[in-house]
Amino acid sequence: MLVLGGIAHADTLQDTITDTGTGVTLVAGSGTSGSAAIRLIGNNAAGDPDQGCNIDPGENPLKLDIVAPAGVTANPDQMSITSCGTEFPITFTASSSAQSGHVTVTVLSGPAGGGTYVNQVDIPITITQPAPVNTKPSVTVQGVSDGVSYEIGHVPAATCAISDAEDGDSTAAATVSGTLSHGLGSQTATCDYTDLGGLAADTASVSYRVVDTGNPSISHSLSPTGPNAQGWYKQDVTVAFTCDDAGSGVQSCEVDATLGEGSGQSVTGTATDWAGNTATDTVSGINIDKTAPSVSLSGGPGESYYFGSDPAAPACEASDALSDVASCVVTGGGTGLGSHSYTATATDNAGNTQTATLVYTVLAWNLNGFYAPVDMNGVWNTVKGGSTVPLKFEAFAGSELTATSAVKSFIQKQVACPGSSAPTDAIEITTAGGTSLRYDSTAGQFIQNWATPKKPGTCWNVTMTTQDDSQVSANFMLK
Repeated sequence: MLVLGGIAHADTLQDTITDTGTGVTLVAGSGTSGSAAIRLIGNNAAGDPDQGCNIDPGENPLKLDIVAPAGVTANPDQMSITSCGTEFPITFTASSSAQSGHVTVTVLSGPAGGGTYVNQVDIPITITQPAPVNTKPSVTVQGVSDGVSYEIGHVPAATCAISDAEDGDSTAAATVSGTLSHGLGSQTATCDYTDLGGLAADTASVSYRVVDTGNPSISHSLSPTGPNAQGWYKQDVTVAFTCDDAGSGVQSCEVDATLGEGSGQSVTGTATDWAGNTATDTVSGINIDKTAPSVSLSGGPGESYYFGSDPAAPACEASDALSDVASCVVTGGGTGLGSHSYTATATDNAGNTQTATLVYTVLAWNLNGFYAPVDMNGVWNTVKGGSTVPLKFEAFAGSELTATSAVKSFIQKQVACPGSSAPTDAIEITTAGGTSLRYDSTAGQFIQNWATPKKPGTCWNVTMTTQDDSQVSANFMLK
């Protein structure tokens, strides 16, 4: 406490300057004011010659300097006290840099009568910071627009653009609602925001649609995978369809189709997505022939014929009602003795085949002989060596053969002589004629005069072979 004085009288005057309240609270930088009052209280103590007040009428006022904390302004400052017991108001304002503290006063000048003043002024100043200024934030939906349709798979991301003067601008993901079916339908993007001061922005929302305007795709495959070079299949063909959709997905795809016999067939498949878009795929020109052609052999031999009477080969005859005949080929045949066959193979343009077979037999000639004087059936004919023996025989190929060309060969072969028990028969007739082969039309037989070797005591086998390889042979002993 500060005591100031200027004594004009011999006695001591004591006045007290105090605040009128318990203190002032100010908000820094707000421009609002707080008030207090200062009064002068006379000292009525005994011995004070100027009881009641040190300020007499007509005297100058008591002038005070108001000493306030830093940043606090007092008004008025200077303050004039003109009477005792009267409250003189004073207001205080705080700058943004004001600090809490205490207000005191100092005496700048007193009245003419002088006196002593006891300073009891101590006004607490409490500085508080202003409540933060908070303005309402705002939000907008960005990325999507109200009432717009977006292609599925290409819907922009919905975001919230937040504008707040105090918290600063920012972004956040929007809340997207709405049930989609196969990715299609209506959706709403909603943005809400409450700032740090607890103020909520007005809700913003945007409604839009997700659509699918693209068509699905459809393709096919064939099983088996390809026709032959002539463009034909020879079995059922399965057409399998494959569907795809990059948007809402495939709702339905054409089932596989199996085609049977027929020419120029076609199948169309349809793909539908969940948005109702469709696409078609057509495969055409499918030719299927599962039926073998009919085939037969025309002409050719009968069931049998004799060797050498070879007929012309049979012809191949074929027909096909659908893909038509591609080829008709005859194979086989043969002119040698025994069983043979011709095979006709018909192939249609689809690759189906059918065969027909003609089986026949080439018959051997019938040989008769050797006739007398030669004995057959294992008998050994005895004849003088060097003599000529007539070998007589006949050959029949259905009818009798008369051309000497029918005879392929005569072969004589020396063989071991049999034992004494072997049957023998002497040649009664020999000939001095030529040894060439001839046909005797009068006798109706072939004659070959065989000049026996001049080797008495030897044995021989003579074999005649006709062109069909039929043979007759006889055994001879030369003496």
